[in-house]
Amino acid sequence: MNKIKWKRIMLVLLTGIGVTIIAAGSYWWNLAATTFTNIQEDIERKESEKRLEEISFEEHDPFSVLLMGIDEPEGEHDPYQRSDAIILVTVNPSQKSTQMVSIPRDTYTEIVGHGKKDKINHAYAFGGTKMTIRTVEHFLNVPIDYFIRVDMEGLADMVNAIGDIKVTNELDFKYKGVHFEKGSLQLNGEEAVAYSQMRKDDPRGDFGRQERQRKVISGLINKGASFSSITRVEEILNAIEDNVRTNLSLKEIWNIQSNYKDALHSVKQHEIKGEDGEMDETYYYMPDMEYVEVLSAKLNSHLESDDD
Repeated sequence: MNKIKWKRIMLVLLTGIGVTIIAAGSYWWNLAATTFTNIQEDIERKESEKRLEEISFEEHDPFSVLLMGIDEPEGEHDPYQRSDAIILVTVNPSQKSTQMVSIPRDTYTEIVGHGKKDKINHAYAFGGTKMTIRTVEHFLNVPIDYFIRVDMEGLADMVNAIGDIKVTNELDFKYKGVHFEKGSLQLNGEEAVAYSQMRKDDPRGDFGRQERQRKVISGLINKGASFSSITRVEEILNAIEDNVRTNLSLKEIWNIQSNYKDALHSVKQHEIKGEDGEMDETYYYMPDMEYVEVLSAKLNSHLESDDD
């Protein structure tokens, strides 16, 4: 089965609606501009020590973006949000290629700025988006230029706004009171979130969940591609405003969509190699650091940056 292209997900999710808005006229464009102003989070690229030069989309510079899916707190005794999905995307238009790295949420690594090692998804609980970016930069030794953060619970709002989505399910399971049978399924927003969350009963664990998350986003994109009701654009923009944060502006998103399409022709996906581990009765995913070093060199080459 072909994996979903996360770079394409990013473009369609944040710019596909822009095409519809332009067709609808200036009112919708102004509304979109307001939405993107409201979803801006002030984490500047210049804070990164691994990339000091400016990125120019007009000159087709390579760039990277960190995609983060944030889950809900697990309860009153554990009130912290964590990054449920962490995916680094690098794009090189001159090579017409995109590279993507899925980082398991339980990866054991140094949490930059916290002074200790822990699961990489705890970086968000300890220090939010900024600490997550710095931690991933240190782990992979690559610059992170931009980020897009999505509230995973907000997927329900997005699916409900655009309408039920279709997925092909390969694992029969029950979760949160819903029975997900094998085969083609139509999922509403709440069902889509539950489908993308289950992990413990999946033989592939976190990797299986990541695949189901990609299927949900794929279903959202496929539905959006045939979306024709302009009367629901405002509802969709409201869902984006409530659940998405980024340091990419609407103009930058549009420039990416316009100038980097050819980079989708060759997409390489990576999963972090490693093995299961345990410390103090807590599960960790122990990465193969020799593999990580090789991967880091590939990513830095792809970004045309130095790997100090």
